[in-house]
Parts: sequence; structure tokens; C-alpha cells
Amino acid sequence: MRLVILGSGRGSNAEAILRAQQAGRLGRAKVGQIFSDKPDAPILELGTRFGVPARWLDPGPFKTKFDEAGEARYIDAIRGCAPDLVVLAGFMRILRPRFIDEFPRQIINLHPSLLPSFPGLDGIGQAWRRGVKITGCTVHYVTAEVDGGPIIDQTAVRIDPADTPETLEAKVHAAEHALLPAVIARLSEGRPLR
Repeated sequence: MRLVILGSGRGSNAEAILRAQQAGRLGRAKVGQIFSDKPDAPILELGTRFGVPARWLDPGPFKTKFDEAGEARYIDAIRGCAPDLVVLAGFMRILRPRFIDEFPRQIINLHPSLLPSFPGLDGIGQAWRRGVKITGCTVHYVTAEVDGGPIIDQTAVRIDPADTPETLEAKVHAAEHALLPAVIARLSEGRPLR
């Protein structure tokens, strides 16, 4: 199974995938390419560290979506990698139906809450401010509805009385770093997901 990873930030979830691959815990999956919409994103440095091609692709002038030319650039570049799975690992752009239709049921996203609760930006902060006792993370298929696609798997994280926003964020990230590679491994081997 060939993977393409899209990310916008520091790349901690992409690194978790690459570490799992190094350790033989990614099943039959192999990362073939990393793309970022930010030219200076730390995720791009993972390419050198792990021997995977990584490059910036111009998304166009908008902050949270593609313009038409940027969308076409991404579709063409991803299609050129012939991936079986496109993994959004902290990719902070909304994908339009045209993009999603190019890769049907091949795009997955990791979100830092137990969807359908707290979709959109700052899922961890939303859970903290709401005062819930359990939050977590979700891997789901991407559809045109933001964070609304079919859920593949989830991990719950308990919010303890001693937690702070910072400790909660660390706990959710640790859960993400375990969940996403495990889901990819199971998808690559055709094993049941739930």
C-alpha cells in the first residue's frame, strides 16, 4: 500500500507514521511522498531524516482552501504518486468535492476529538472549555462535510482533575501517534477496523 502524507505543521503525526514504518509496525504500507502547503513547515524536514521525498506545493493565495490552480497542482502531484491512501496529518486546508472525488475512499484524516463531538479547529481546546471528562482522537474517511466522514477508529482519552490544557494536549497527541499508524497498518492488511 503506497501512502502520500499531506501536512501543514510540525509533522508529529507524520513522524509517528514514519517511525512505525521504520520499526516494521506499518503493515504493508509504505510512505512514498510528503507534501506540505507551507514552504517552511517542519514536516518537510522529515523527508531528509527518513529518506522520503518531501516537498512544498503552492496551494494558492487562500489560507484554508485551495484556489483552482492550487487544487489542480495537488491532484496532479498526488495522482503522479499513484497512492492507495492519502493521509491528512495536520493538513489545515478544506478539501472540495472535486479533490475528494479524485481519490474516492482513499483519503483519511486524523482529528483531535471523539467525533462527532468538537469538529473543526481546536478540537482539544473545545473539549477542555466544554468541561467534558473524556475526549480523544478519531481517524475518519474524508468527505465534503468537514470532519463528518465515516469513522474508521477512535481512541478515548480521560481528562483528569489534575490535567491542564497542556497536559491534555500531550495526552491526545500521544493517543494520535499510536492510533494513526495502527489504522494504516490494519487498512494495509485488510484487517477489521472495529
